Amino acid sequence: MVTDQEKAMPSHRPIWSGSITIGLVNVPVKLYTMIRDQAFSFRLLHNQDGQPLKYERVCTREDKVIDWKDTVKGYEVRKNEFIVFTKEELDAIRPESDQRIRLDKFVSLLSIDPIYFEKSYILIPDNSNDAYSLLMTVIKQMGKAGMGKLTMRTKEYPVVIYEYKGALVITALRYANEVVFPGIMEELKELKKPAKKEMELAEKIIRDLSGEFDITEYTDGYRMRMEKLIESKMNGEIVIAEAPKKEEVRELMAALQETIKQMSK
Repeated sequence: MVTDQEKAMPSHRPIWSGSITIGLVNVPVKLYTMIRDQAFSFRLLHNQDGQPLKYERVCTREDKVIDWKDTVKGYEVRKNEFIVFTKEELDAIRPESDQRIRLDKFVSLLSIDPIYFEKSYILIPDNSNDAYSLLMTVIKQMGKAGMGKLTMRTKEYPVVIYEYKGALVITALRYANEVVFPGIMEELKELKKPAKKEMELAEKIIRDLSGEFDITEYTDGYRMRMEKLIESKMNGEIVIAEAPKKEEVRELMAALQETIKQMSK
């Protein structure tokens, strides 16, 4: 299997190229994938012969397979009621392909709520080393991040550009109406204030477990078990599956006290 270090290598080809613009300042850049999804991808197979299944476009009314040329896109406005769009209608409202990321505002990087962060990419200078270095250095020194918009693959994203480990990184953001405000949840409105003794025990647990952030302390246990399972099955070994044990639900005060007792050992 491929090692984690090899998986973390950057892609060879940029997925977008263009320029960062601030007024009349132009910084040509190339955009590379930064986030690699390490989730396992499974194929659905026929259990009798182990061959992959294919999906077909079956009309729910006529119960027959439909060719691609006979399909259109539709939006469901009510149950089983659709508005149909032609390709020309959809093409007419697509955002124009834009090779520029116009930064129109600079904000404190720490002021950005991380709940809006969606996906990050690495920006590499494209024969623009001096301008790139200047932009990266000044926003790092000032603790700022540039905000603007990026059009990629016919979709518009609000984005933020900032310095990260010696590079400019661009992060696509979620729009405000894509994030649910927790305050509307009725269950949260019914929360009671914790008792003083419970607060004291909880604070002690958090103080004792406090430390510096280090993401390398965390490993993907499921991935490691999956890799081991794949290797075992490739070697023809018999695998006996064991169901995980359920955690015992304890009364809050007892759980707090037992946690402190375990941590003191």
